[in-house]
Formats: sequence, structure tokens, C-alpha cells
Amino acid sequence: MDLRDLPRVVWVLAASRFVGSATAFVFLFLTLYLTGPRDLSAPRAGLVAGVVGVALLVGNLTGGRWGDRLGHRRVLLAASSVGAAVLMSVPWLPVWLMVLALPVAAYLSAVGQVSTGALTALAMPRGDRRTAVALGRAASNAGFVVGPLLGALVVTWSYEAMFVLDGLAVLLIRLALSRALPVEPPRAEASPGPGMLRAVRGDRSLVVLLVGVVLVDVVYRQLYTTLPLHLRDCGAPVGLYAVVIAVGSGLILLLEIPVTQRLRGRSSYPVIAVGYALVGVGTVLFALPVTVLAVVVAMVVLTAGEILYKTTATAHVLDAAPEHLVGQYQGLYSGASTSGMMLAGPIGTAIYAAAPGLLWPVMGLVALVAAGCVLLSSARQDVRVQ
Repeated sequence: MDLRDLPRVVWVLAASRFVGSATAFVFLFLTLYLTGPRDLSAPRAGLVAGVVGVALLVGNLTGGRWGDRLGHRRVLLAASSVGAAVLMSVPWLPVWLMVLALPVAAYLSAVGQVSTGALTALAMPRGDRRTAVALGRAASNAGFVVGPLLGALVVTWSYEAMFVLDGLAVLLIRLALSRALPVEPPRAEASPGPGMLRAVRGDRSLVVLLVGVVLVDVVYRQLYTTLPLHLRDCGAPVGLYAVVIAVGSGLILLLEIPVTQRLRGRSSYPVIAVGYALVGVGTVLFALPVTVLAVVVAMVVLTAGEILYKTTATAHVLDAAPEHLVGQYQGLYSGASTSGMMLAGPIGTAIYAAAPGLLWPVMGLVALVAAGCVLLSSARQDVRVQ
């Protein structure tokens, strides 16, 4: 499907993701705020950040159920309204209440993101969702390109303003979506089909794919946990790490949508497996002696894998969802990805501390094993179907 053929709703939701990512100041600079104006110790700030991460995971895993039952538009607008109010109140709360408010804001943010993904999927017919997912990811990545710079400017002015501006942006998105999203019909009381657990258990290949998402995200997220430590310890300047991240973001913005459109007719599992494998190969390449060329080549290979697997896997999970479970399947994928993100830091840093030279081969092997399992599971399913 050509970009010009995408429904207006998909474009509006993509625009909301761009604005949301570009103004997500709080969670970018949260630890600086906690250890600065709030005067928490680094361990306590880390504990608060960990609780916020758990709240995001719970929001991803449960948010889809709210949307499937009550309507994704209703849930998105309600979560945005309450979440923005909580967020803007944080600077004026005592520490004990702030520690409770931040996870609530994170939970509501995750719930809203799940409904955004579900609404994007429901606006598209099955089989044509990859392009819409790619557009949303490109918009989000574009927002994250400008967001840290904007956030840094805001923080140098006022940490209180960071919370207020972030919350106001959420309210602005909510106002725009309330006018752009069509009103949903009332939901039936009874579920029109099996529950999510029963539906997922009946699709073993999907379960393997989701486990692969967890494993590969553990590998992929080493970019933001152990890679900066590795480069620093090898004597590389901080600027090299900035270049690496910029290269990855730039490639995603330039290539993800055209690559997705080119491959939209291909079977999902082989594309996902190749993506997993490329993430593994790119990760192993970080073990080479650190030079600008070697690090950039590793990042290019890894990003190629990300482009292949993330959009394709997300769209495949949504296509596999029964119509009454689209939100819960979206949350299931988001929860798998968030789980990988939460595990990446503890696992990666533990391996790096014990044996730095083993980190990149071990992580590469994990991604390659995930690729093999996805291909094997898909092949077995094809045999059973025949």
C-alpha cells in the first residue's frame, strides 16, 4: 500500500507519536531530576526509575484489555487526560507522593500508547498493516531525534517547566485526537470470542516469535547500556557513541518505510528471522578493535536487522489478533519488547563486569538462536498446515 493510500487516522496517530516522542522530556531526564532538585541518592533514584519501568511493563500488558473492552479511543483520551494532570503535578508533590505519582503517569502513558497502536491497526485491513506500523515508528524515531535537544534546553531553564511542558504536550495531543478519531460504537457486554491466553496458546509460532522479541531486545538494548561503557573503556571519545546512535536513527528514518513497502508481500517469519540474525551479526561486530569504521559498520548491520524485524513483527502480531483482541495483542508485543529492555541492563552489565570480551559474542549468539527458533517454528507450522 502506498503512503498516499493510508487512512487519515493513521497519519494523525503518526503525528501524535512524533509530538509525543519529541516532548517526552520527563523520562529522558528523570534520574537527573531525582538526583538534582529532589536530592535523592543515585541508588534511590535508580529504584524509582526501576519502579517506573515496571509500571510501563504493566501498562503495556494490561492496557490493551481496557481498550478492547471500553473502546481504544475512550481509553486513549482518558489516559491522556489523567496522565497529563499527574505529570504536571509532580514538581509540587512531596517526595513520598512523587514516588507514587511517577509510576501512575508511566502506567497511563503505556496504556495510551497501546491504544494508539491498536487504533492504527484497526484502521487498516489485515495484511496491509506493515506500512502503517513503519510510518508510526518513523514518526516516533523522528521525534526522538529532536526530543533530547529540546529537553536539554528546557532542563537548563527549569526542571518544573520540563514536567509542565511534557504534560501540556500530552493534553494537546489529546485535544487533536478527540477531534480526529471517529467515535466508537458502544461495546458489547460479552466477549465475541476466546480470551487472549487461549488464542495465543493456539498459535505456537507466535509464542516463539514473542519470546524471540524478548531475547533480541535484550541484545538490541545493549546499545543504550553496555555499548557506551565498552567504547569509553576502549578509549573512544563520547562523540563516537553519539555518531553511532545518530547513524542508526538516520538509517531508520530514511529506509524503514521504503524497505517495508518493498517487502510487504513477503512472508513475515523469514523476514523477522533475517532481522534477528542481522542484529546478532551486528552485535558481534562490536567485539572488533574499536575504530570509527568498525563501529559504524556494526551499527549499520544491526540497524538493518532492526528495520527488518521490528515493523514486520509488530504488524504480524496485530494481523494474528482476533478482531476483539487487537489491543491485547498490541500490548503483548509491547510488553515483550519492554521486558527485553528491562532485562538488557542487568544482564548486559553483569556479563560485561565478569568478562568484557564475552559480552558481544554471547549477545550475538542469543540473537542468532532466536532467529533459528523462529524459522524452525514457522517451518513446523507449515508442515502441519500441509
